[in-house]
Parts: sequence; C-alpha cells; structure tokens
Amino acid sequence: MAKEQQPHWSDVLKRRLDNSRKGERSEEEVKAEETELFTKYYTEWKGGGDRDESYKNIPRFYYRLPAEDEVLLQKLREESRAVFLQRKSRELLDNEELQNLWFLLDKHQVPPVSGEEAMISYGAYLQVGEKAGPKCKKFFTARVYAKLLHSDPYGRISIMQFFNYVMRKVWLHQTRIGLSLYDVAGQGHLRESDLENYILELIPTLPQLDGLEKSFYSFYVCTAVRKFFFFLDPLRTGKIKIQDILACSFLDDLLELRDEELSKESQESNWFSAPSALRVYGQYLNLDKDHNGMLSKEELSRYGTATLTSVFLDRVFQECLTYDGEMDYKTYLDFVLALENRKEPAALQYIFKLLDMENQGYLNVFSLNYFFRAIQEQMKLHGQEPVSFQDVKDEIFDMVKPKDPYKITLQDLVNSCQGDTVTSILIDLNGFWTYENREVLVANDNDSSNTADLDDT
Repeated sequence: MAKEQQPHWSDVLKRRLDNSRKGERSEEEVKAEETELFTKYYTEWKGGGDRDESYKNIPRFYYRLPAEDEVLLQKLREESRAVFLQRKSRELLDNEELQNLWFLLDKHQVPPVSGEEAMISYGAYLQVGEKAGPKCKKFFTARVYAKLLHSDPYGRISIMQFFNYVMRKVWLHQTRIGLSLYDVAGQGHLRESDLENYILELIPTLPQLDGLEKSFYSFYVCTAVRKFFFFLDPLRTGKIKIQDILACSFLDDLLELRDEELSKESQESNWFSAPSALRVYGQYLNLDKDHNGMLSKEELSRYGTATLTSVFLDRVFQECLTYDGEMDYKTYLDFVLALENRKEPAALQYIFKLLDMENQGYLNVFSLNYFFRAIQEQMKLHGQEPVSFQDVKDEIFDMVKPKDPYKITLQDLVNSCQGDTVTSILIDLNGFWTYENREVLVANDNDSSNTADLDDT
C-alpha cells in the first residue's frame, strides 16, 4: 500500500493564515454587535421586549428662534404671530356686542333697586349668558358672579359693576394684543425702542397731548418711557414683560389722557401729561446753564431747593451713566423719578445704591456718618448750630428697626415705610430741616386751619 503524501508545512501555514483572516472583523462591526447585545439584554431586564415610549407624550416646550440668516423662517414666524393676534382680536367683544350686552342686562334687572344701582339675580344672569352669544360665555360663570357678590340681601350683583368688569377684561386683552404687535422679538416683553414706538404712535389718539409741538415728541416719548423702565426694570435688563406693563397703573395714567375734560389737578399729578412732561424738561433746560444739552455736577446742584449735599451729588456722578463727566436727559429722568418717588421701592433702591459706597449691601454707622457730615457742614454755612450725629443715628435706627441692630439693608428701609424720611435726612438739608422741625410745622398747620375755621364762622 502506497504511503499517503503529507502536505508541505508551508501550505498548512498558508491555509491557517487565510482562515484566521476570514474570522477577523472591523472595529465598527464589533461595536455594533456590542450595542445590539446591550440593548437586547437591557430591554429584557427592564421587563420584556416592550419598549418604554412614554416620553413621546411629553409636549414640546422649546422652540428655537430663527437665526439672523434664516430670513424665511423669520418671515414665517412674524406672519404666524400676526395671524394669531388677529384671531385673538376677533374673539373680543366689539362696541356693538358690548352695547347689546348692556341692553340684555338692563332688560333682565331684578327689583328692588339697590340705592341707584340696577341689580340682577343669578338666574337672570344665566339667562343673559345664554342670549349674549359665545363670545360672552367666559364672563357668565359662577366664579365671576361670586367675585362680584357683596352684601345684597337678595343675593344679587350690580349690573354696572358686572358690565365694568367685562369692559375692563376686554380692554386688558385689547391692550395686550396692541402691545404684542410691538414685541419684535415675540418673547412677551418690550425693549426700550419697542415701547418708544408704541407711545409715539399712541400720541395722536390722546386729546390731552394735542397741544404738543411735534419737535417735542421725542423728548415726550423719552420722558414717558423712562417711568416704565425705572420702575418695571429694576435689574436694568433693557426689557419689560408685557404682563408687568398691564399689571401696573402706568398705562391707566397714560390712557387717562384720552379724557378731553381732565382736571388741572389730575394733569399736574400725572407724569404722562403735557404739563408734567414740559415741567420736567423745562427744569432740565433751566439747569443747563452752558446750553450744551448736558448737566455737570455744579449745574445739577441747583436742582429743586438747591440743598442736596455735594457728597451725595458726587456719588450720583460716580454711579450713574455720564458722558465726559456730564449727565444726559435720560439719566436725569432716572434721578428725578428717584427723588420724586422716595416712598417707592425702586426709588429707594436707586438711592440706597448711592449711599452704599462700598457695595456691601447694607448701611452701617460709618456710612450714615459719612453722608450726615455733609449735612452738618451745610448747617454751619447757613449759620445753624449743627445737630449731633449720635442723636440722628439713634433716631434713624429707631425709625428703621433693622433686623441687625448695626446694619440697615434696603429691605429694612422698605419694610420700615420710613425710607423716604431716612434718605432725606442723609442727602438733603431741606429734607433734614423739615424732619427736624416737623412738630413746629404741624403746629403751624393746625393754627392755620383753626384760623381758617374762625374766618368761615
């Protein structure tokens, strides 16, 4: 029998190398297999093959704003917002529908009349709701009725109060839509330029501003806008929420100028009136002695009764925005709003920042002494005997009653309701003199009133 020929060793080695190469896999294939196995075993461990897809039920809450170069997306967003606001506007009651609602309410009034006011019962109220139409449905609920129900022995509400409630709601929605049209960013807030455009286009609709020269419009708009931003943007972000504008009373004051028969007293007390705006701008021009359109520290020192201390004015020019050491009209408006509204938290925040020289977040005895020394120096210049700082310091701490007996925070000033008095004592000689002689002034007022009573008799 012939002996079987053995394969050469080199052939065997080649076959083994070929087989090993066939079994090799790329790194991507290995990773893919690992991922597949991990997913398989993890799903089994979580409870079988059913995949948890509950995340799909979460509503989308973030929508990326189009970038500046995405012109088509920006246009689409603007158009969709405009259509949305138009639809919302059509959902509001118009004048004819409001008039029809009033006739229905008057027709369903329930006797007896309470004083001079017509009343309506809950049953009649529901009947009016059924006849008034779908737009009025949201006003005819038990919640609204209960909100307007007061002390009527028959459980009725005033027709006039209910109608005013509806009018107020309609006005708020109309105003919100109107403001939203100026919200260029579409984020529910207005920038300074947005609010300026809104007020500028509002001026022709306000009869009380008919007498304003068009050349004064830009100064009027600046004056009006600063009040909104001073009080509603305390962090100076450069934008205000539309919701905050609607919630405050400033818009009511502004739209009060629609009244053609607004009294002189109301005009003088309204920051947005023509006399008030002209007064503030006129003061600015009178202070600007060199007529360069800006105020230096020396020019500002004549503000009001010209009794603000130089130390306080130094702090104003250190902290506030100036141009080559001089103040422009916009910065001046913030200054005026702070000093004319010292009881308000925003005004106290403005002044507190100036008093808090080291930005510590509180006023201590050193801070109080630093500012009051300037008051003492002014008293000497006017030939008055300076008051002891120790006495004033004790009175200030007694008035404020701070949580920490050695430190007065802004919140302490606000909580004490004495912030206007404390700040006046520290920055204004006339304010300190008024506080120091308060008892004499009250006595003089009483004597004057008694004399007036005698004259009347």
